[in-house]
Amino acid sequence: MLRIAQRSSFLRARLHPGFTAGIAPRARFLTDDARAKIQSAVQATPVVLFMKGTAAQPQCGFSRAAVQVLGLHHVPEDRLKTYDVLADPELRSGIKEFSDWPTIPQVYVNGEFLGGCDILLSMHQSGELEKHLQQAGVIPAPP
Repeated sequence: MLRIAQRSSFLRARLHPGFTAGIAPRARFLTDDARAKIQSAVQATPVVLFMKGTAAQPQCGFSRAAVQVLGLHHVPEDRLKTYDVLADPELRSGIKEFSDWPTIPQVYVNGEFLGGCDILLSMHQSGELEKHLQQAGVIPAPP
């Protein structure tokens, strides 16, 4: 069995020069224009959340959890921008390629990709999210 797997990996590597054993080659679909729009969006506001639905009406539990966690940290509305990926199919697929992260929601702080819902929850539970938001100037540090 192992010999067959090695042989098939070897053949795929020869047929597809960009192939790495165990990692299937991925096509890139994000246009330069779409990449520039996403880059501009993540840099325009201190906290950016790409989610399913809106902050007022999340369309999935993970998006709802991300909104709630940011709310628990009192991220001001003027420092948070959300984008509904369900309203824009190009954004929905493009943001995954842009961040190289397969799931939505996705959170950016000061233009830097922070992670998805699982990362956000983990950072919240450890206290790291509050520190990160304070250091980024999103929320005030305690006196």
